[in-house]
Amino acid sequence: MKALFDSVSAACSKLTTKAYSTSFSLGIQLLARKFHAPIYGIYGFVRFADEIVDSFHGYPKETLLNDFREQTYRAIREKISLNPILNSFQHVVHQYNIEQELVDTFLDSMEMDLHQHFYTRSIYEKYILGSAEVVGLMCLRVFTNGDHDLYEQLKYPAMKLGAAFQKVNFLRDVRTDSQELGRHYFPQVNLNNFSCAEKAAIEAEIEADFNEALAGIKALPLSSRKGVYLAYAYYKVLFNKIRNLPPQKIMTARVRVANSHKIGIMLQTMLLQPR
Repeated sequence: MKALFDSVSAACSKLTTKAYSTSFSLGIQLLARKFHAPIYGIYGFVRFADEIVDSFHGYPKETLLNDFREQTYRAIREKISLNPILNSFQHVVHQYNIEQELVDTFLDSMEMDLHQHFYTRSIYEKYILGSAEVVGLMCLRVFTNGDHDLYEQLKYPAMKLGAAFQKVNFLRDVRTDSQELGRHYFPQVNLNNFSCAEKAAIEAEIEADFNEALAGIKALPLSSRKGVYLAYAYYKVLFNKIRNLPPQKIMTARVRVANSHKIGIMLQTMLLQPR
């Protein structure tokens, strides 16, 4: 029965999420149960694409990504894939009417990581749109569950939340991205002499994104509000840890939030309303 295969596919997406991200796994637990599988499905899809460009050193990344793109399109077109991650994702695409444009834009940004090393402001914004903002929109399609007016109302803050998350990731991973992968995401920033002023300017941009995102989180339906707020709260804690460190420190060590602290944030979020 295909229903059994679909169940196995959903389990693979859930396993992928839990293996790669403690923070998002915890956030999903605070969503209404009906949203667990679709958000796992989205995360599994974006994680596998990201792994191709970030981790598969020594393998033909461009060939693998092109193949993954073609498999994705075929899965959506035929409504099935023997790749369980893509089978799970195509189900979410059809159930929640996720636009092909969002999928294309995401995969285009993943392709940029194969070729782009130094980012201008316009390329930086294009990359964030594809790698993070459209992922927020995919999730918003799930959370608004066919309510087109609510989707349009929350579209901008959802994009801002994705942008904030991605920029925090850039700061957290700045050493690995620049020294190991040769990527310099922040435009017109000299990472060989990363200054406090440059870091502060990036942080001000992130803070503005977080502020605009919060209004949207407060307007989400109760079925998704706390789960999204937990991801927001976790990233704010990570962001504040990074903000309290000098540039030289984040260029030598990856800042983390302990799992015990993440669980504490989750418990606090369960008791409080977003404010």
